[in-house]
Amino acid sequence: MNIRQAMKMAWKSIWGKKGRSFLTMLGIIIGIAAVMTIVSAINGYTTKTMEQYAAMGSNKLTVYIWNYLYDEKGNSLGKDYFPALYDYCSTIKEYVVGVTPQANCEATVVYGTKSSANMQYNYDDKGNPIGDFPPSIYYVSDQYSICNNLTVTKGRDLSMLDCQRYNQVCVLGATAAKAFFDGVDPVGKEMQFNGQSFEVIGVYGSRVGKDNPNGQNMDNFILVPYTARRVLGGAAPEQFIVKARDSASLIEASTRIGGFLKGLVDPASGGFNVDKENSWQDYQNQQMGMISMILGGIAAISLLVGGIGIMNIMLVTVTERTREIGIRRAIGAERASIITQFLIEAAMLCGIGGVFGILVGTGGSLLVGRLMFKMTIFPAVWITLCAFTLSVALGILFGIYPAVKASKLQPVEALRAE
Repeated sequence: MNIRQAMKMAWKSIWGKKGRSFLTMLGIIIGIAAVMTIVSAINGYTTKTMEQYAAMGSNKLTVYIWNYLYDEKGNSLGKDYFPALYDYCSTIKEYVVGVTPQANCEATVVYGTKSSANMQYNYDDKGNPIGDFPPSIYYVSDQYSICNNLTVTKGRDLSMLDCQRYNQVCVLGATAAKAFFDGVDPVGKEMQFNGQSFEVIGVYGSRVGKDNPNGQNMDNFILVPYTARRVLGGAAPEQFIVKARDSASLIEASTRIGGFLKGLVDPASGGFNVDKENSWQDYQNQQMGMISMILGGIAAISLLVGGIGIMNIMLVTVTERTREIGIRRAIGAERASIITQFLIEAAMLCGIGGVFGILVGTGGSLLVGRLMFKMTIFPAVWITLCAFTLSVALGILFGIYPAVKASKLQPVEALRAE
């Protein structure tokens, strides 16, 4: 018997008992569909998370340079390392696209009757914000917007000349602009920082959206040049953000900056650390991998049950076709031929179940993507191919025992069977 004849006989056997065959396939269908849906859901979650990271600015290094020396009043005597770090990053532009300090500025901001001193963090019973929150004020460089994926929608951004000339200017986040100016264009207006006049030169666009509902809090900030410390006070910045050109450049940038700082910072008076913000993404990916394994293990139980069902029904088929097997053995059929016939039938049964499982899994992926992530998720081609291959492999694996049992039947005993 050749393979083509075996496939015809297998199809005839499956089609002849459609109800029983479908129920046998059901475990395979559920298992394959569950695995595909879980993998697609994990991929959708990862994609959505990466979009949120991109909105905040991905591929970033956070550099900390701290100081051990303080005066009698507790004020830091630390050196300002930013000019040197800025100049060094400009020499490795193939890896770095931006660098900025992000130091807190402790100042009271006033415009008209609005004052940050009167703003508080208040929420209603449902957790919704009440009133205006006090903005965060940061000493930054002209490259802060590059490092954090910010876009100016009104006016202009900070420039290096603003820092070099000690210009008393500021740029507002969308939420801070709304809090102080309501619907009025703030560009050109004067705000008071601890009694010092600073001109508003620009406003960044809002990051609030359906994919980033917390953007309102992220936009509640005011930026001033890091050289404004001369009039507003504050210690030398200790935290810096470095934006790598891409994820591939991140490691090289981290290594080079670490080597530069090792020769710059005196270990007797301070220290430094370079952290990849993408390490949080790596950690999250590891966590999602563990969750995927757990969920995949649960889905694999369905496949195991389906495989046992295949073995059971194939044993029933062997019993039903005992006389047929006896006749074939009596006229000279080899054991390999009998084994091949039943393995093909088991593989075909699981393969058909796998096709239905893929269709159900695709539908489940689309449904999960639409309901959970508001996006269209199609299972990857490799997932589909792996699912079908797995279903056929299960058929062969769980069909081996019934097939071998059928091939071991003695012709005389098989012919006596009713």
